[in-house]
Amino acid sequence: MKQCSQSRKEAVRPTPLLTPRTTTKIATWNIRTMFGKTVQKENIKLNIIQCYAPTNDTIEEKKDDFYDQLQGVLDRLRTKDVTILMGDFNAKTGAENNGYEDIMGTHGLGQMNENGERFADLCSLNQLVIGGRIFPNKRIHKATWRSPDHVTENQIDHLCISRKFRRSCQDVRVMRGADAASDHHLLLMTAKIRLKRHSTTRNTITRYDLRLLRNQEVEKSFQISLRNRYQILQEQSEDMDGDIETQWQQSKKMWLDT
Repeated sequence: MKQCSQSRKEAVRPTPLLTPRTTTKIATWNIRTMFGKTVQKENIKLNIIQCYAPTNDTIEEKKDDFYDQLQGVLDRLRTKDVTILMGDFNAKTGAENNGYEDIMGTHGLGQMNENGERFADLCSLNQLVIGGRIFPNKRIHKATWRSPDHVTENQIDHLCISRKFRRSCQDVRVMRGADAASDHHLLLMTAKIRLKRHSTTRNTITRYDLRLLRNQEVEKSFQISLRNRYQILQEQSEDMDGDIETQWQQSKKMWLDT
């Protein structure tokens, strides 16, 4: 997906870039967030959320509104589905992961800022792994933004995936060769979603080899044995109170045992 804007300071509706074969439903979108769903196998859905967060210098009220809206979207999702959260979060998560070991590694850049703390808390609450923090790529493949004077670089764009599907994510890195006409570099996630098949319990049917009955001696022995068992069963039935279910089960057992 791509974030489009009329100017560098104003974000408008995000635009999806997906293959024609992908069946995607854009569930909700606003000026900063777009949420889409793609139906997968085994009743598992792929949820894609594209965001453009306020900058670190934005007033607290606007930051609170953004994260409240984003949390509202995440609250609607099923935990069994695959969720990918991505976009420009203007969040520096730093190189340390103290307190966030379950959702990010130590392969980051710089120092965590306020936006980075908000973002890390959101991911921790919703069990989303920050992909750019778990792969030991080179620095040039980590920095997602570069200042106009080409001096300052930061890791402020992020791609996250459900912790449940962490092993499906094979790599997250910056693609510097892509011309995006922006001071942000293209961030790419390589993932291979593996879904387990639902195991169904099947009733096994016992098959009997009836070919032996073609032998006259075997057939005769079977008839005699069946006759004797039936006679015994008939004598026992006379002593019962007429329980049809019990008689049926005994008759069935007699045939199968014979």
